[in-house]
Amino acid sequence: MALPDPHYTPAEQWGRVRTRLRRELGEDIYASWLKPLQLDACTDSHVSMAVPTRFMRDWVMTHYAERIHTLWRQECPSIRAFDVVVCPIARKSQAEKATSEVKAPNGKAALIRQESETASFLEDPTVGAALDPRYTFDNFVVGKPNELAYAAALRVADDANITFNPLFLYGGVGLGKTHLMHAIAWHIRERHPERRVIYLSAEKFMYQFIRALRSKEIMSFKEQFRSVDVLMIDDVQFIGGKDSTQEEFFHTFNALVDQNRQIILSADKSPSDLDGLEERLKSRLGCGLVADIHPTTYELRLGILQTKAESLGVSFPDKVLEFLAHKIISNVRELEGALRRIAALSSLIGRKITLEMTQEALRDLLRANERRLDIEDIQRKVAERFAIKVSDMHSVRRHRTIARPRQIAMYLAKKLTTKSLPEIGRAFGGRDHTTVMHAVRTVKTIMQSDSAFAEEVELLKRTLES
Repeated sequence: MALPDPHYTPAEQWGRVRTRLRRELGEDIYASWLKPLQLDACTDSHVSMAVPTRFMRDWVMTHYAERIHTLWRQECPSIRAFDVVVCPIARKSQAEKATSEVKAPNGKAALIRQESETASFLEDPTVGAALDPRYTFDNFVVGKPNELAYAAALRVADDANITFNPLFLYGGVGLGKTHLMHAIAWHIRERHPERRVIYLSAEKFMYQFIRALRSKEIMSFKEQFRSVDVLMIDDVQFIGGKDSTQEEFFHTFNALVDQNRQIILSADKSPSDLDGLEERLKSRLGCGLVADIHPTTYELRLGILQTKAESLGVSFPDKVLEFLAHKIISNVRELEGALRRIAALSSLIGRKITLEMTQEALRDLLRANERRLDIEDIQRKVAERFAIKVSDMHSVRRHRTIARPRQIAMYLAKKLTTKSLPEIGRAFGGRDHTTVMHAVRTVKTIMQSDSAFAEEVELLKRTLES
């Protein structure tokens, strides 16, 4: 190994370390965890790096600190200590750079870039939807349930070359799909302002299409949506059952793919599980990268709460954050809403934030979360555990590899939700309530005689309840 060059500045040394980390760990890990690191301070014996959130600091220190320290010492042997601090990166945020879609004189969508002191996003309401300045990559907390979706979103946003097309993000309500969609748009418009981007919901796409038909401006509509560099459509499940809109979307999709333009979509289910979509469209939607966002874990919820608390500028006791991470498991929006409610109550009436005050202030929300599980959650978790499709839960297939997990899901639906037997039956492909009763009895009987099976079911039950 060549001796370190003493003439390299700390910034140049970090650049060399970063290059080696990128080569050793791969592009995805580097982009997700190490690219945000910035040099904070460097002395003869100590190096300090800065990251924007506590969660990211903890992750880097746990997984990569030793290797980074080793590489720094190879560049500068006198370095004896390495640490990572939390510090908002000193640069203009994505939210301060607003971009709008407007119609140019030639009728095509054109970008006008504007600096905004109020961090507002200007958007022609006839074209796309406004972006939320809070929804950036810097503010997205990454954990195991969403790390693939995050890495894929960052890759698409950062790289003008088409890696996978389309990128299809899916997951339940409030798990971060829309946050990632907005983050992609902000990132592209900050780093690649020359790229033409349209972001809108599937519902708005449909209304735009209908209006174009009525006003006989369909060619203008086609030109507008097929001349962009990046088309982003949120909640694509909305066009299920809407045949004319599907037809137009299908041709728009094909036209953009043929031109090597990026398409990014989100939905509440995977392409194969979306109801009311033509098979040819399902096939198209699944031909790129399909990245799911799983329900949050306790660790991820705690990380999100810590990040949100920092952004609010309010000091929350650790016990309060840990309590909320245990109790509010439905989605991230409710976590943020709970924090804001507690902070507002503390500020307005001057009460100290304690565990008792939190329980009192959130009594209704905590009660609602006690049994918030729905049958879809159970079906998804059981399907994941037994490596079958969620659609198998609704199918008529009776093979044991399908039938047994389906019976377990029915049993857990009866145990963990307040749904009636007929309601459970309808959620499993329109089955009769007697089928559900039979499934529950079968699972109970097997659990009594097979301890391994009983342990498997109990583990699923605890996972769903956590």
